[in-house]
Amino acid sequence: MTDFLDPILISLKISLVASIIVTVLGISVSRLMARRTFRGKSIIDTIIMLPLVLPPSVVGFILLVLFGASSPVGQWIETIFQHPLIFTWQAGVIAASVVAFPLMYQSAKVGFESVDRDIEDAARVDGAGNWTVLRMISIPLASNALISGIILSFARALGEFGATLMFAGNLPGKTQTMPTAIYVAIDSGQMNLAWAWVLVTIFLSTAMLLLSYRVTVKM
Repeated sequence: MTDFLDPILISLKISLVASIIVTVLGISVSRLMARRTFRGKSIIDTIIMLPLVLPPSVVGFILLVLFGASSPVGQWIETIFQHPLIFTWQAGVIAASVVAFPLMYQSAKVGFESVDRDIEDAARVDGAGNWTVLRMISIPLASNALISGIILSFARALGEFGATLMFAGNLPGKTQTMPTAIYVAIDSGQMNLAWAWVLVTIFLSTAMLLLSYRVTVKM
């Protein structure tokens, strides 16, 4: 039973932490991009959205180059934490965050662009600072789009396979998520076990999409 539950729990843990990360970063970056016009904005937009269209293996390769043992960042992390980042559940979080971030960013950006600037400007005239405007006006008015982005990001992180396999590996009980567990089960001929994980994945993903649909309908 533990062998069956471990990939589910690891997937949920990685997806939850990744969702928190992309929510914070997504709100921060999308707010800036929605309210500013500057040279090169379209290029930054394109770079942010790239993980959504790049093959997961390419994303995994780039993460290996950036955070691998031979990179300066990877060596710094190994010095601080006394172990490399790759082949850890934290590596799975990074991989899931990278591929899920574009969904959160795009949804949050659309939400912030829909907020009436006159309302924000009126609050500033009354003495509200940028943080207060964001917390009390912008986020509440864009809440449906933000919630939808969080749900879709979680679902995307839950289904991540290629980048996670390359960067975090497939260590049972440590980094093995449901997608990688399904792959191994099929490869070893354990079709009943693979079907069980497939059904759990379908159930969770369907629930996330239905929840996102309900939120979107209310927008």
